[in-house]
Amino acid sequence: MTLEKETELEAAVLRRLIAHLDARKDVQNIELMILAGFCRNCLSKWYLEAAKEQGMEVDIADAQRKVYGMSYGEWKERHQQPATPEQVQRYEAAQQAQQ
Repeated sequence: MTLEKETELEAAVLRRLIAHLDARKDVQNIELMILAGFCRNCLSKWYLEAAKEQGMEVDIADAQRKVYGMSYGEWKERHQQPATPEQVQRYEAAQQAQQ
């Protein structure tokens, strides 16, 4: 496989992951962090970091729009639920386990 084809494949996988997360707005970022150690915000930050590594200028708001399909503030208003005490406790335990 050529580097170009591998890059195309990786890009297709990222687009599918973003589409999957977009279809599953019911899955809260805190749950993703607890279970997988990353969330939509992480993807936005990784997108931003990759752009910088490639010498591209992308700001965090643009990266968030790419991942969330809208501004982060709009997504929070429409889809983000307040974290429950149980979620916060599970998140903190997961963070400690990673250290």
